Amino acid sequence: MPDQTPDPVPDRPDRPDRPDRPDRVAIRLLAVRETALSVDEVLAAVSDPGAGGVVVFVGTVRDSDDGKAVETLGYSAHPSVDESLREVAERITTTHPVIALAAVHRVGDLHVGDLAVVVAVSCAHRAEAFAACRALIDDLKAQVPIWKSQQFGDGSQQWVGLP
Repeated sequence: MPDQTPDPVPDRPDRPDRPDRPDRVAIRLLAVRETALSVDEVLAAVSDPGAGGVVVFVGTVRDSDDGKAVETLGYSAHPSVDESLREVAERITTTHPVIALAAVHRVGDLHVGDLAVVVAVSCAHRAEAFAACRALIDDLKAQVPIWKSQQFGDGSQQWVGLP
């Protein structure tokens, strides 16, 4: 008797049992970089003719945190960062009807206004895209080993995200 379990994400384009769309891969761009990030690059990566909804989240370095002026900050990553980022991305593509997904995060020294992270998801519909993008950024921040060191205007420093 054939398996009667419904596919939790019925229209995933990257499923091997979808011979009508074998060329489509859901995870299109994953990177952790020391160079400046590009919203255009991430948006282009998730572009797809089957997508009716595309959601992009851009995280930038803000000028204050907890009432203190932020001068600069630095992001550091554990050597397992690429593997952890891929695990998060794969989980999102299996729990949401993602057509395409992209995520890039910056490491190194950044200044106020610099892009720290850019993630994007495309899905057939907007509600699905919003849910998948939110899950992607939330899981990335919670589970990918990237830590932030903030330098404040008063000379103090704070680490964020350390285990």
